[in-house]
Amino acid sequence: MLSLIMSFVAWSIDQPVSEAAFVGLRNYRDLFADPVFVASLWLTLGYTAATVCLEILIGLAIALLLNLDLPFIRFFRIALIVPMMVTPIVAALCWKLLLDPTYGLVDYLMGSPVIWLGNPTLALITVGGVSVWQNAPFVALLILAGLQSLPKEIIEAATIDGATKIALFRHITLPLLSPYLLVATLLRIIFEFRAFDNVYVMTAGGPANATLVLSIYVYHTSFFSFDLTLASAASWIMLAIVLTVCLLLIATIRQKETD
Repeated sequence: MLSLIMSFVAWSIDQPVSEAAFVGLRNYRDLFADPVFVASLWLTLGYTAATVCLEILIGLAIALLLNLDLPFIRFFRIALIVPMMVTPIVAALCWKLLLDPTYGLVDYLMGSPVIWLGNPTLALITVGGVSVWQNAPFVALLILAGLQSLPKEIIEAATIDGATKIALFRHITLPLLSPYLLVATLLRIIFEFRAFDNVYVMTAGGPANATLVLSIYVYHTSFFSFDLTLASAASWIMLAIVLTVCLLLIATIRQKETD
C-alpha cells in the first residue's frame, strides 16, 4: 500500500517522508507525457502478445507430439522439463555467452559474427526467443495433461463416424482443450508482462531502449533516477493492465465451464 500512496505524492529521496505533498494524478499524467514510458508500455504489450502467442502455439505442437504413442516418448517427456528447471538468470547468462559475437558458440557454428544483443531489432527478438525457449515447455506440459484427460469415448466415436484427423482436432480436441489453453494463456500473460530476469541480464533494456520493457523502466526509474513516486505510479499501471486482462480471461474460463 505504501507504493500506492507514493504514486499520489511528490517526494524526493533526499527529503523526509513527512514532507511528501499530495499531488493527485500528477505522477500518472507525467508518465503518459513521457515518450520513453509510452514507448516502453507499447513495447511491453507487443512483447507480451508475441511471446505468449508463440509459447501457446509451440507448446500445443509439442504436447500433440508427446501425446503420440512413440518409442522413447517417456524420455522426451522428461527431457521437456529441462529448460524449466534452469533458473531464469542462469539461462539468460548462458544464452548471453552462447550469443557473444567474439567467442560465442552460435556465431562460431554459423561461421560469421552476428551482434545478436547489439542490434535493436535482433536484441528484442533474441530476448523474446530465450523466454519462449524456457517457458514453452511449461505450456506443453499443461496442455499434455489436458490431452491425457480427454474422454476417449468421444474421440473413438468420432473416428468410427469417419472424422478425419484434422476435423477431429478442430471440432473435438481443440474445444475440449480450450480451458487448458485459457489457463496457460492467463499464467503466461501474468509472467511475460512483468518479464525482468532475462531482459535485465541479456540487455538491461538496451540497445537504445529496444528492450526497455515496463519492469526495466520501473527499475531504472527507481534505482538510477531515484524517482520512487514515478516508479510507484508505473508499477500500479502495470498492475491495473494485468488485472484487467486476467479478469477478462477468468470470466471467459468460467463461461466455458458453464457452457
